[in-house]
Parts: sequence; structure tokens; C-alpha cells
Amino acid sequence: MKINMTSVFVSDQHKALRFYTEVLGFVKKHEVPVGEYLWLTVVSPEDPEGPELLLEPDAHPAVNPFRSALVKDGIPVTQFAVADVHAEFRRLRDLGVRFTQEPMDAGPVTVAVLDDTCGNLIQIATTPE
Repeated sequence: MKINMTSVFVSDQHKALRFYTEVLGFVKKHEVPVGEYLWLTVVSPEDPEGPELLLEPDAHPAVNPFRSALVKDGIPVTQFAVADVHAEFRRLRDLGVRFTQEPMDAGPVTVAVLDDTCGNLIQIATTPE
């Protein structure tokens, strides 16, 4: 068994696509109209056949209370691996990304938390190899 797809709920799919591709550097894989929304996925350019991230509309009534509680408590909805958290923090900060947690060592891993502009906190992490 392996992870094929996971999702993040987003407040605006088009805004999310711009942020996840133009800022974070993912690549659009699928954009299929499904009613009023899209089946919209992105992948890492380093692994285009790897796991997909579905930018899922936050239309379900349970999403916003749950997501708001996570954000209020500073809990990221997911984590992305980066080669160097400090370098990625500087790159993203220079692009105007807002961080809720600057890089910090947490045992063997270095982490930082950013706001994806679509309602979520995302953690980036570097782990020892």
C-alpha cells in the first residue's frame, strides 16, 4: 500500500492553484470540471508520477469549523519535505509568504509553518537523511 493522493481544503481553487504552483513550486497535474468545482491536483516536479495533492473545495459545512480550530491552535494541516528549511523559508518570505512559525529545530528535524492564503497552515520540514 502507498499514498496515492491526499487533499487540502481550500477557500478558492484558482487562488490555491496559483499559490501552490507559482509560489510553492508544485506542478498542475489534473484540472477537470466537476459541477461548479474542479478536480484539481498538483504534484512535485521532482516526482511527477508520485502522490498528488488535491486542492479540494471547502464547501462541506464541517470543513471551516475544523480548519478554523486547527489554525487557531497553530496546527498545520499537512507537511511538505524540503531540502533546507532555512533556505526555503528565506525564498518564500522574499515572495511575501506569511509564516506563523519561523524555522526551528525540533529534535532531528527542522520545521517552519506557513499560511497558504487559502485557509490552511502548512509545515515545511527537513529531516536528516
